[in-house]
Amino acid sequence: MLSLFKSKPKLASLIPSNYVDIHSHLLPGIDDGAKSIEDSKFILESMISFGFNQVITTPHTIKTVWDNTKEGILTTKEKLTNDLPDETSQVKLRVASEYMMDENFVQLFKSEKLLTLKDNYVLVEMSYLNPPIQLFDILFELQLEGYKPVLAHPERYTFYHNKPKEYEKLKKAGCLFQMNLLSSVGYYGKDVAQAANKLLENNMIDFVGSDIHHEHHVAAFQNKIIIKNQKEFEKAISNNTFFSI
Repeated sequence: MLSLFKSKPKLASLIPSNYVDIHSHLLPGIDDGAKSIEDSKFILESMISFGFNQVITTPHTIKTVWDNTKEGILTTKEKLTNDLPDETSQVKLRVASEYMMDENFVQLFKSEKLLTLKDNYVLVEMSYLNPPIQLFDILFELQLEGYKPVLAHPERYTFYHNKPKEYEKLKKAGCLFQMNLLSSVGYYGKDVAQAANKLLENNMIDFVGSDIHHEHHVAAFQNKIIIKNQKEFEKAISNNTFFSI
């Protein structure tokens, strides 16, 4: 007897051959992602096996925590390309950064050019504990400088889960939303998956990102998605071609 319910697909099976990833942490030793060149090699090999076509890796820039600089990130990427010629020849590897929105960030983007995903699109994040007090001032100032904010994993900010109007305010303030791929399989918990599902249902997710840090993230690509809004999820995945070069 045929089942009336179609089984959900594995996340890995939903990655198209032209997929452009815009969020990961594979540069070795500069944040909480890859710790060594061997880690970077494993992550890149895994991305290639999933069919990733282009990768814009995004190490954290957080003052006093991951105090990365544009020059340091670019130098680390160049070294990685030299150390892993085979892997980096199979996928187009670029670099940007995931910037923590705080008072130090304002000083940074007013004093120098940021590492962007493409053109003026910049990946930003906030603390998982609470949003910055001056959040909307920061977003306003950032856009005055000519940048377009892409907010990383809005579904993971639990302080917004019961405040849907706050998501609407962020959208109206000019934010694009980047959902983490692993939110679709419940990797960060059911609450995060439900938040992601609701954002997809309301057509608020613009792009996706792997946010791969380590082998556990890689392994989770073999899990089945648990979100209901698969069609909207796949559309968001396809939107990433916008960042193709």
